[in-house]
Amino acid sequence: MFIIESYTVAVIFCIITMMAWGSWANTQKLAAKTWRFELFYWDYVFGILLFSGMLALTAGSMGEGGRPFLADLSQADTENIGSAVLGGILFNAANILLVAAITLAGMSVAFPVGIGLALVIGVIVNYIDAPVGDASLLFGGVGLVVIAILLNANAYRKLSAQQEKVPTKGLVLAVVAGLLMGLFYKYVASSMFPDFTNPIAGKLSPYTAVFLFALGIIASNFVFNTVLMRKPFEGAPVSFKDYFSGSSKSHLMGILGGVIWCIGMSFSILASDKAGPAISYGLGQGATVVAAIWGIFIWKEFKGAPKGVSGMLNAMLLLYVLGLGLIIASR
Repeated sequence: MFIIESYTVAVIFCIITMMAWGSWANTQKLAAKTWRFELFYWDYVFGILLFSGMLALTAGSMGEGGRPFLADLSQADTENIGSAVLGGILFNAANILLVAAITLAGMSVAFPVGIGLALVIGVIVNYIDAPVGDASLLFGGVGLVVIAILLNANAYRKLSAQQEKVPTKGLVLAVVAGLLMGLFYKYVASSMFPDFTNPIAGKLSPYTAVFLFALGIIASNFVFNTVLMRKPFEGAPVSFKDYFSGSSKSHLMGILGGVIWCIGMSFSILASDKAGPAISYGLGQGATVVAAIWGIFIWKEFKGAPKGVSGMLNAMLLLYVLGLGLIIASR
């Protein structure tokens, strides 16, 4: 299987993860305006499963290092399979709430609050499991991210007050999503053999782990998203009949969104061998900056905001960049 050989390449892979994780949500906005996020989400999870399977059968099955995908899958023990699948279930619960928060509050709010919180929790949890990197630099970077989250939440509060919107629901969903999102990566990472060049019996290769993670997502979606379709956070209930009546463009945007996200997940997992899970996850969650830039400058989600909000947003972006820089330097 393909394996990353250096920390420099691992950082590059993490940057690609950051771009992918910060950009996939644009596909939701590019679907039809009448296309509900609950319907979009079905195609999104299909896209994740599609890409994870393709990558496992190609990059995960070539070369001399590690263990080929099918051979790896056949020898995996139940505990590690369950750990990767559980990671998918936790991620799916978190991500459905995040997509709902994007619908209610916009990318420039849902990502900094939800994913920023996930970054903080994820770095702490993954560092406890695998303490790789300088703790002072790593957690100094996390501290800057926390301040950035608070600035973004305050900017949204000011905008909502001016436009007479109630920000509570979007912000609460983003916070709950972040709490869950910070936990999933740990279970996927713990299911794999730590040195990708030296397979361990019963443990998973990164490609097998991501594929089983995707299976956990799609299996749990039949529970989580079905419930949400019947009892949505906003609007009337939708049905599977509504899903099959969607346009080809809307379905394609959902699948593309899932593929883009899974590229980020796969690259992050591959980078964790040389960067360590805490750094790999933390740097990938710099996606918040990318998403905030999309939301602020492309989708104009803060258009007409009151005085002072622009300065808060600029400070938020600056602190995120500085925080990510410290996370990179911690290795």
